[in-house]
Amino acid sequence: MTYIPHSPKERDAMLAAIGVNYLEDLFKDIPAKHRYPKLDLPPALTEMEAAAELGELASGNENVQSDLVSFLGAGAYHHYIPAAVDHILRRGEFYTAYTPYQPEISQGTLQGIFEYQSLICALTGMEVSNASHYDGATAVAEAANMAYAQFRGKRSRVVISPTVHPQYRATMRTYIQGMGMELAGDDPNANLDAGPEALESLIDDNTALVIVQYPDFFGRVYDFAKLIEIAHARGALVCMTVNPTALGLLKTPGEMGADIVVGEGQPLGIPLSFGGPYLGFFTTRKQYIHKMAGRLVGETVDNRGQRAFVLTLTAREQHIKRERAISNICSNEGLMALAAALYLSLLGQTGLRQVAELCYHKAHYAAEQISKIKGFSLCFDAPFFHEFSVCCPRPVAELNDHLLEHGILGGYDLGQDYPALKDHMLVTVTEMNTRAEIDALVEILAEADHD
Repeated sequence: MTYIPHSPKERDAMLAAIGVNYLEDLFKDIPAKHRYPKLDLPPALTEMEAAAELGELASGNENVQSDLVSFLGAGAYHHYIPAAVDHILRRGEFYTAYTPYQPEISQGTLQGIFEYQSLICALTGMEVSNASHYDGATAVAEAANMAYAQFRGKRSRVVISPTVHPQYRATMRTYIQGMGMELAGDDPNANLDAGPEALESLIDDNTALVIVQYPDFFGRVYDFAKLIEIAHARGALVCMTVNPTALGLLKTPGEMGADIVVGEGQPLGIPLSFGGPYLGFFTTRKQYIHKMAGRLVGETVDNRGQRAFVLTLTAREQHIKRERAISNICSNEGLMALAAALYLSLLGQTGLRQVAELCYHKAHYAAEQISKIKGFSLCFDAPFFHEFSVCCPRPVAELNDHLLEHGILGGYDLGQDYPALKDHMLVTVTEMNTRAEIDALVEILAEADHD
């Protein structure tokens, strides 16, 4: 009984069943000098004292719920999460559920994953979804693994746009080292003003996969249909890593012809939480399903004719030799996948579009106002969703320090990853930012430029 304490009578019965008189006898094979080591620990606290101390420690943190206004994004976004999401997640049958290997006792968990998969497929315009990866970065890297396996190692080149999230590209470099794979396009010094056409010359007959981001790391929106057509003509697959919120408003990757669509699921009902746990979603077309890592839940009918759910494809990487596995990812981010499914089902198609429209219009209002400040300007002319890049007259770190003094988290310093974008800030606006907050941001930025 994992979570229910045993009574003394039950413990005595179990000890008797294995021929042991006392609980201490279970540890007799451990040398006595190692059984009770002296630990340098502070005196024990009561529950009330511990709660008070933890509360005092936590009070030193500031958060975007009650303390700070955030214009920081770059892959993790502050969205409103309906109260029902957290309420349902905390139910014991979901909160403590393990991998659903036994379908007869896991129908609720299996259905939750099935609904998640169905919703993610509808959102991306793709045909099949697995039961999630760790985060957006690992999902992108797993797409390269899948493409490499699809071509049985006969194609070893991966073309990745320099406007894919820098952390995703770093994870990709970690994944492919030692695999004999070549990564092209991963150049932070590339011409960042160029659109998708800049990748065309990098695609050759050895290319297994082309990876782009939609919207890209700078928030820009491009139609990749032509690039995808060119990649397919050369026999390569195309992976798009996407912001799921943007898909409430924009054309789906499936409509553009993408073969693999992945992304970070954090915007779908998952709080910022100091960086995790997050959720990597992974979708593809049916023809590639047997090369996809992770689990796939399917719907069937049981022997009584009732609707039932099963693991249609389980984690093959757990059941074969490690060196033969397509991937070594085998965990299931089931709780986070359930959060995403709940969020999408509660908002529905109309609600998600409304969130996307609010993000879009508020971001464009902010961009318009910031560009009016002397010394500030928008860096790119391409259409954008809810993030945009601002050229600043002073170092971004200085501006952000000034904003923080006024309770505002400023944008991401693009100079950290792109040398040519020194003094460039990536600003994010979501439905959580009010007009008054945007106006305050503009006022303080203007004030900072005159300090």
